[in-house]
Amino acid sequence: MEEKKHVTKAQIYILLAVIGILSGGAGSAIYNEFFGAENTRVETAIIEAEGDAVAKAAEKIASSVVSIISESTATSTSFFSYGQDYTSQSAGTGIIVSTDGYILTNKHVVDEQTSKVTVVLADGTEFDDVTVVDRDPTNDVAFLKIADVKNMPAAEIGASSELKIGTKVLAVGNALGQFQNTVTSGIISGLNRSITASDNSGAGAESLSDLIQTDAAINSGNSGGPLITYDGKVVGMNTAVAASADGIGFAIPADALASSINSVIKNGKIEKAYLGVYYVMITKALAKEKNLAVDYGAYVGANNQRATVAGSPADKAGVKSGDIITAVNDQSVDEQHPLSSVLSRFQVGDKITLTILRDGKEMALELTLEPYAQQ
Repeated sequence: MEEKKHVTKAQIYILLAVIGILSGGAGSAIYNEFFGAENTRVETAIIEAEGDAVAKAAEKIASSVVSIISESTATSTSFFSYGQDYTSQSAGTGIIVSTDGYILTNKHVVDEQTSKVTVVLADGTEFDDVTVVDRDPTNDVAFLKIADVKNMPAAEIGASSELKIGTKVLAVGNALGQFQNTVTSGIISGLNRSITASDNSGAGAESLSDLIQTDAAINSGNSGGPLITYDGKVVGMNTAVAASADGIGFAIPADALASSINSVIKNGKIEKAYLGVYYVMITKALAKEKNLAVDYGAYVGANNQRATVAGSPADKAGVKSGDIITAVNDQSVDEQHPLSSVLSRFQVGDKITLTILRDGKEMALELTLEPYAQQ
């Protein structure tokens, strides 16, 4: 009985290559027809897979994103209505972070003039019994609480420290204050950005640092909404856009929010872990200018500033001007991991070890982080 022979795909590839060599254009046509169709199928499959990932991520986060309508009361200074109170309304976005109704948003969405807050869920359910629990004195962060609720769909918070430039992300929010749960896509365009943010009138300027930059469209009303990865985890909170450019938006990293989220859920207020040092992050230019031993780390007491806040954990531990903080526990302090970002991962009461360089010698200082107090 004659044995049947099977031709493998590898043998076909070799045959096509030989045909191409022997017959020039004819071989190329066969090659292109065979591999062109295969490449098209692969590209289509990749596009479809990415589309499915986007849809699943958007679906996962949708119920955790809320629209926020805030009312503010102010007194008119206009000549014709001087001294009269008037009410204005604005819109923003929030992220449900606990099953009992705590919501994370931007401080500028519910500023000090806010007199009433309404929260609207993705399914249209409205809550009027909402209080502003706390506002962060050092960041554009605030927390709301819906009274007497349970089983709310809390978002899953991811690790922003794992982000890389080019990582694909989605921004979700109440775009322009009227298009609820709008989803836009883009990439991480930059990390560790510093900006000065203000409202449309230019008032209320606030310096923000260690931000995520993204080209995912962020519009008025998106403030306080989540920036998520394709697995549906929140890696940032949208907070600002560059008014003079397209495709440049900024988000507060999830790692910088984690401590505040945990403390609010546990204690009903923001408790920020506090070190108490005056420093600048070292760059190669600064290291050269100051003739420093290293070109990374946090330089304490730069530009003739005092080193520490009196009575602070850093002061008690003996941190001095000229010290260079190179690590906190096992985490290096450098351009990709600024001191403020590293410290934001710790809780009040945590014991940490600072690795510092002093007069060219490495040493370790142990201390306990305390609650931040307005200085």
